[in-house]
Amino acid sequence: MPRLRPPSPEEIRERRRALHEDIEAGGLPVADAVRRMREALGMTQADFARAFRLTERQVWEIEAGKANPTLATLNRIGKPFGFQAGLVLLHPRRHDPTS
Repeated sequence: MPRLRPPSPEEIRERRRALHEDIEAGGLPVADAVRRMREALGMTQADFARAFRLTERQVWEIEAGKANPTLATLNRIGKPFGFQAGLVLLHPRRHDPTS
């Protein structure tokens, strides 16, 4: 498989901005968020695995939605983006704490 062209600094900024917007809007599955973080950094799965002390298989399984990563792993991956794993309302508009 040919290597991807590394993203330009502008592309990295745009990918990070879009990722932040989508996560703030809610509804972005962990698998998609991790894949987009990796792509925003312009890394292959192998590069990403080395950088975050994971195996390539772990990265593939997380991105495929087949893994159940620990909070420590999610926090390690999210830290460069300013993310921290935590509890999130699945349907914030349907939640009424007074009912």
